Amino acid sequence: MFATSPLSSLDWTIIGALIAVSLVIGLLSSKKAGSSSSEFFLSGRHMPWWLLGVSMVATTFAIDTPNLVTGLVRKDGVAGNWVWWGLLPSGMLTVYVFAKLWRRAKVMTDVEFYELRYSGRSAAFLRGFRALYLGLIFNVLVMGAVSLAAVKFGEIVLGMEAWQMLLFSGAAVLFYSSLGGLRGVILTDFVQFALAMVGSVWATIHLLGHEKVGGLGALLSDEKVIEHMNLMPSFDQPAQWIPLFLLPLAMQWWASYYPGSEPGGGGYIAQRMFSAKNERHAMGATLFFNIAHYALRPWPWILIALASLMVFPSVDSLKEAFPETNPDLIDHDAAYPAMVTLLPHGLLGLISASLIAAYMSTMSTQVNLGASYLVNDFYRRFLKPEASEKELVRAGRLATVLTLTMGCGLGMVLGSANQAFNYLLLLGAGTGAIYILRWFWWRINAVTEIVAMVVSLIVASFFTFVFHDWVPQENPSIWWVLGDKVLPVVITTVAWVIAALVSKPTDRETLRRFYQTVKPGGPGWAPIRQEIEPDNEKAWDVPQGILCAFLGCLMVYGIILATGSFLYGRTGQGFALGIPALLLGIFVLRTWKLIQADPDAESKTS
Repeated sequence: MFATSPLSSLDWTIIGALIAVSLVIGLLSSKKAGSSSSEFFLSGRHMPWWLLGVSMVATTFAIDTPNLVTGLVRKDGVAGNWVWWGLLPSGMLTVYVFAKLWRRAKVMTDVEFYELRYSGRSAAFLRGFRALYLGLIFNVLVMGAVSLAAVKFGEIVLGMEAWQMLLFSGAAVLFYSSLGGLRGVILTDFVQFALAMVGSVWATIHLLGHEKVGGLGALLSDEKVIEHMNLMPSFDQPAQWIPLFLLPLAMQWWASYYPGSEPGGGGYIAQRMFSAKNERHAMGATLFFNIAHYALRPWPWILIALASLMVFPSVDSLKEAFPETNPDLIDHDAAYPAMVTLLPHGLLGLISASLIAAYMSTMSTQVNLGASYLVNDFYRRFLKPEASEKELVRAGRLATVLTLTMGCGLGMVLGSANQAFNYLLLLGAGTGAIYILRWFWWRINAVTEIVAMVVSLIVASFFTFVFHDWVPQENPSIWWVLGDKVLPVVITTVAWVIAALVSKPTDRETLRRFYQTVKPGGPGWAPIRQEIEPDNEKAWDVPQGILCAFLGCLMVYGIILATGSFLYGRTGQGFALGIPALLLGIFVLRTWKLIQADPDAESKTS
């Protein structure tokens, strides 16, 4: 059936073994997952930090992630990765500020949070709308984009047609995620991530020894590679360093809603925090995730991307090497699967299995998360409030089938997911600050978020379909770039701040209940705190958390730059960056154990 596949029977056996292990985990988890909706969607709220942290990292490692890193390196050099490295501050704030707040909220989804924090019909509307939007539109588009990457991988590496790739891998995802719930997803993530990292490191070592590369020394001395080795963007070229470095670090991490790096925490990161044993396990999981995700995991892919410049120096050379592949699917990001085809049998099967595992990990998380929104925040909340736990589990499994089918189907028909996905990301431009400030300013209400969504929709439509036509196609000035990135944030932010100040506030009883449940503290809650605990002199620990988050960012960025320096043979620079990063790491780990947590919440959730 796969006559054109470069894989041997050994390779297919390795892939089959991975899928079999995933299915077994789903079967073993099915009984407990089916006992209640809390077990199905949150694995009973007693997962340890290390397992949750690995699951977070595994989920953000989709089959298209190595392709993305490869495309960035080939186009903008290693420094091109700052467009996502710059999102780290959002993750570190989640570790030290928001993880414990989410855990105290004791909600099943981040969408349920709306009716804990806000009141009235506007809160109910917001919860129902976001449940459908995130469950049926946003999540499905994410799965479609990931499935499109799987189709590219299947055609180039496996010799499989789109329907074959998505049918077989999607069926496995459907089996273990619908049976095992989040427990099955998390346990499978652990196995899949271990395989993925072993495969990527082993593949990197082998590909650096390829005859056209000649080892790490030859790679780093090649003229085509040297111009792409820059760890930092060129600061004498504003059109490069401002969008690649300054805007992500200064604005995008707090201004926009991005999967896995949501301001204030959200999505599957929040779902993992809800599943933790207690606040400290939630914090530990997100700390592990941010270190591994940003500092440790991408370097094998970066080295393979640099090596690909020696083997496939241009997009045309990629198209020539794979004449049977649809040329519309081949761009710089296709260099990663192209390099994978150079691996020997056995190792080719291992790296193929690891990438299929990455696809399955992301898809299983998205379908479970989407199902939790549809079941907990729409079906149970609006359609059948009296539904039994068994009914909710059945509804969750049905929603899993529905969303996975839609995501795979979208992946088969998409030519490019970039414009649609970028449009959805632009929809969140300017709303990110709400997801942070709603914890610390009582005046933000449901109307504020609704206004932000409406205004961002209008602004996103204008900048996607009108403003872009005004931008010069060749060498646009930095002012065009800034206008495209900054103006949507400014307009949306001004609109929702005005709405927060002039609209009717959340009712007092809801605000008091939220404050007593979550204990956010701070001057933004002074009017509410004075009503319920006027004599409370407890210090607000958020400034301490912000300081720890800042130091954590310095630690991770130090590890990134030190690792690159050592790999490039710049030993002195590596030690100069690595030693302070190590000292900061010791401090950060000690702070994680010592930072204040609510003792009442700890005792209730331990």
